Amino acid sequence: MMDSLRTAANSLVLKIIFGIIILSFILTGVSGYLIGGSANYAAQVNGQEISRGQFENAFAGERNRMQQQLGEQFSELAANEGYMKTLRQQTLNRLIDEALMDQYAKDLGLGISDDQVKSVIFSTAAFQTDGKFDNNRYNAIVSQMGMTADQYAQALRNQLTTQQLINAVVGTDFMLKGETDELAALVSQQRVVREATFDVNVLAAKQQASDEEVNSYYEQNKSNFMAPEQFRVSYIKLDAAAMQSDVSDADIQSYYDQHQDQFTQPQRNRFSVIQTKTEADAKAALDELNKGADFATVAKEKSTDIISAKNGGDMGWLEDATTPEELKNAGLKEKGQLSGVIKSSVGFLVARLDDVQPAKTKPLTEVRDDIAAKVKQEKALDAYYALQQKVSDAASNDNESLAGAEQVAGVKAVETGWFGQDSLPEELNFKPVSDAIFNGSLVGENGTPGSNSDIITVDGDRAFVLRVSEHKPEAIKPLDAVKDQIVALVKHNKAVQQAKLDADKLLAELKAGKGDEALKAAGLSFGTPKTLSRTGQDPISQAAFALSQPAKDKPSFGIANDMQGNVVVLALDEVKAGTMPEEQKSAMVKGITQNNAQIAFEALMSNLRKEAKIKLGDIITQQQ
Repeated sequence: MMDSLRTAANSLVLKIIFGIIILSFILTGVSGYLIGGSANYAAQVNGQEISRGQFENAFAGERNRMQQQLGEQFSELAANEGYMKTLRQQTLNRLIDEALMDQYAKDLGLGISDDQVKSVIFSTAAFQTDGKFDNNRYNAIVSQMGMTADQYAQALRNQLTTQQLINAVVGTDFMLKGETDELAALVSQQRVVREATFDVNVLAAKQQASDEEVNSYYEQNKSNFMAPEQFRVSYIKLDAAAMQSDVSDADIQSYYDQHQDQFTQPQRNRFSVIQTKTEADAKAALDELNKGADFATVAKEKSTDIISAKNGGDMGWLEDATTPEELKNAGLKEKGQLSGVIKSSVGFLVARLDDVQPAKTKPLTEVRDDIAAKVKQEKALDAYYALQQKVSDAASNDNESLAGAEQVAGVKAVETGWFGQDSLPEELNFKPVSDAIFNGSLVGENGTPGSNSDIITVDGDRAFVLRVSEHKPEAIKPLDAVKDQIVALVKHNKAVQQAKLDADKLLAELKAGKGDEALKAAGLSFGTPKTLSRTGQDPISQAAFALSQPAKDKPSFGIANDMQGNVVVLALDEVKAGTMPEEQKSAMVKGITQNNAQIAFEALMSNLRKEAKIKLGDIITQQQ
């Protein structure tokens, strides 16, 4: 690994970060994983191992990213075992691809220097305060990412190396100037057309639809006239927020007394350190400080901890749980006091106690409102859960109606109007509720009311008891109910067929040079010329650019459909050579070369995967 990252790995700052991360793991219940460890790997790529820990960290990061991106929706996805297996497989595939790219980059002699990695870290805006690198901010962000500084630097190195490889591939694709100019002229070409439109709605108004045609259309298209399944539901809703009541001073005082730890900030100390490789270097630094040298200046010049050295040795505020034992045992009691030379697992240290913040407990007056809200919420939840159980029991004991549940809940059940799966009432629009309604378990035989639902909880503080009061299964609508709709469809279809026949006939006459007579007979005329561009996405533009180029003073003709479904005869009068500004031309070339490069890169990765020796570890094969 890079020399500077070796140094960083032997850094007191990173030791503190490790302490914070390990403490957070212990608090969240995963310390057993860290302590127990495992020799099992996730995969081997051409002999290079992707460890189980590396895979699990990457998966946790991907899971956190998805959770932040999708919010509550991710909870539903996370409950889907198949989705989570797919997410794990995608994470592993990404790590395998990264290993393949890293190996290929090394084969090509590509690499990122230590200085490049440090430069990117120091220039990253997220790690800066007022435009300057902030060590505390850096440590906090990296810690929040669940990484050490060493892991972050290596991940950054991999990312930069990958980008270097991608840039190398991108740089191999180019376009000649002649090709660029020819393509630009083609892309920016314009076409001048006139239109004669057969209005389908006008033609439909003149059509007839016999009873035989209507019956035939209905029999052939019954599936298009289905009445969706319909429900009417009665429900009782319980809401913890509606059960909040006032709390007494005694309740507030009791909570404050029993939860002192929540309102107490432990003592914090602020240290600065100078880290050296040898005891002699540490003694030399201490001699300078004793002679009055500025601590920050000496730290920047002589400390081998590249992270803290940049901030003059400042370690930031540390609580007891995250303070290294070397500093705890240094005997520093007074602000400004210097330590002697301290032997450490990362080398030798000289430390100074910069400041002390004594433990402080917030007074009750300062936290009273927060406690009152907390106690009020807890009491409401207690009352909510107690009532929820009583309502559940009542709904189960009287399964023929919601009368018993209404009496216990102290509210009348609400009955909805008719609705289907695409029109669920807003007040019931929760997935657990909709699942209970539409899975059929609450519907009795022949559409009769079935049984009451179990308690259905929503978001932890709301609950429903449901009963399907009426049900209509999916059914084909009778002909009488859809006859007018079918008559309109039959007329429209006949009008479209007539328009196509008339357009084909007119097109033949136009190509034969008898267009004026044919247009007059059809009661049509060509409209004013329109200039269309190749970028137009409407069907008229696309049809115009499919027509052959017109001869001198002789249009070419074709047929298209407009956005309203009308049949349109087109006359292409002129093809205009287009021009493209140089800036737009450059952007076009860039887009094409990037697309070609992406295709080349995907082909490269596909080839690397085919040639690679990839072996999955037991932990992966067991999960598949």
